[in-house]
Amino acid sequence: MFDNLRDIDEKLSVLERQLSDPQLVGDQARYRQVVREHANVAKIAELYAAYTRNRDQIAENQELIRSEQDDPDLVELARAEVDELTCTQRELEQEIRVRLLPRDPNDEKNIFLEIRAGTGGDEAALFAADLFRMYSRYAETKGWKVEVMSSNPIGIGGFKEIIALISGSQVYSRLKYESGVHRVQRVPDTETQGRIHTSAVTVAIIPEAEEVDLQIEPNELKFDVYRSSGPGGQSVNTTDSAVRVTHLPTGLVVTCQDEKSQHKNKAKALQVLRARLLDKMEQDRHDRISEERKSQVGSGDRSERIRTYNFPQGRVTDHRINLTLYRLDQVLAGLLDDVIEPIITHYQTAALKAES
Repeated sequence: MFDNLRDIDEKLSVLERQLSDPQLVGDQARYRQVVREHANVAKIAELYAAYTRNRDQIAENQELIRSEQDDPDLVELARAEVDELTCTQRELEQEIRVRLLPRDPNDEKNIFLEIRAGTGGDEAALFAADLFRMYSRYAETKGWKVEVMSSNPIGIGGFKEIIALISGSQVYSRLKYESGVHRVQRVPDTETQGRIHTSAVTVAIIPEAEEVDLQIEPNELKFDVYRSSGPGGQSVNTTDSAVRVTHLPTGLVVTCQDEKSQHKNKAKALQVLRARLLDKMEQDRHDRISEERKSQVGSGDRSERIRTYNFPQGRVTDHRINLTLYRLDQVLAGLLDDVIEPIITHYQTAALKAES
């Protein structure tokens, strides 16, 4: 594998020449693809350069050990350095192997975060709001932008459903494993007996679809407009600004009423619909090959219970990797890296085993 990296600098030079070609800028889809590939190859080249330097240092120290047997202090120092360099070499090798795995074409994309209350009534809706705040705060720590596309609030501060566009660098690659059922165990404010209730919320992470990803014919769409509404009569418009768009071939329906402008609601609804259609195509493809991938990482099943948030114990448990953290407050405050990093590592490790 590493023999193939000897030409990595030449490949990087080819990509740099492509990026300087004025004609490439005119093809935005191809330009974005080359930019992403250049960034990945540049990182691999950097890692491989560090790997070769480290390898040469190990060889120099081993030669020193062989030639300086009469100086035990120097030999001991060289051996200690070899141990340290060998550890670094393993880490660099692992990182290079991960970089050389087949790239998920969606990793660089923005995402639609869809959170829906499941079993548990109002308590589930309240926890849906908690999860939205959690992801919003995490996005803030990463410098990402969060834009609410559609929401269905309840009067006590929760959401039956909320959909948001999160845009920034590497959003999908960081959040793609968050899809699934998130379970909460806590005593609701309305509980007078102090009993712990269990509720569930579903999270879907859908990569944003670009124009080049999917073409939708105008005759495949049906638009309906109506007056928006909100809890307790709030946000009720006097004009028909809310939009419902139906994709006739698949029956997918998207509604949007958060904006006062019908035009803006229509644009947002179409943006969400495009992403859902592309996601449906990916899910259908996944279902067709699921038997072949049973031994590989991730079922792709969004009905899978992935995480439990236990308030009485202050505990967060990810059931896919048996990870338990007693830092619930920090996690809900958006400090998610301690949960997300082990999941990413788990999937990368399984993918490396599948490749070997």
